[in-house]
Amino acid sequence: MSKKILIVVAHPDDEVLGCFGTVARLIKEGYEAYTLILGEGKTSRDEKRVVENKKDEIEILNSEIKRANDTIGIKKTFIYNFADNRFDSVDLLDIVKVISKVKEEIKPDIIFTHYENDLNIDHTITYKAVLTATRPMKNECVKEIYSFEILSSTEWNYPISFSPDVYFDIENFIDIKLEAMKKYYSELCEYPHPRSLEGIKLNAQYNGMRVGKKYVEAFKCIRIIK
Repeated sequence: MSKKILIVVAHPDDEVLGCFGTVARLIKEGYEAYTLILGEGKTSRDEKRVVENKKDEIEILNSEIKRANDTIGIKKTFIYNFADNRFDSVDLLDIVKVISKVKEEIKPDIIFTHYENDLNIDHTITYKAVLTATRPMKNECVKEIYSFEILSSTEWNYPISFSPDVYFDIENFIDIKLEAMKKYYSELCEYPHPRSLEGIKLNAQYNGMRVGKKYVEAFKCIRIIK
């Protein structure tokens, strides 16, 4: 039986930015992968959360989610609608319950999620909710947890810096990561913004240079049980 991966993220496109090169590689190696997106990813950009034309934008974003995740062969994507940049306005337990429900459905061996010290409040709460939902009890299915950086969030939380200790060589998967990101047309920015195609590639090159590889995704190991 193949091992299962669950990516748990706060917003659409976080999954691509954080770990899609690595997960594409693991899928190629025989893993089964799923994505859980907790938040809407749009409504914080207006003065009011409920804006009529946002319905169309969220529909567009949901289409982009499907196409991006299909690009690397994600088996199923779970989408929830916690309010963008407002995760702190709901009980942590509500978010934990969603993660636990999906976790119980697919029984993942590995989880990839956000770094605990990101600037974005939704990212930090997602991290806490993942740890709560995967407490190492006797029958816990999750044996490995890794956190990743998100460009234009992790590096902006000055002076805290991301200090990875696990590196995945994605030289053969950087192109498919970029292809997946292209599907998030409404989320892409122009260089020199970090969340641009050029920024994503440069970051993978920088991480690769640190460990003698061409393109790399970097992670902080949270827990491994062997």
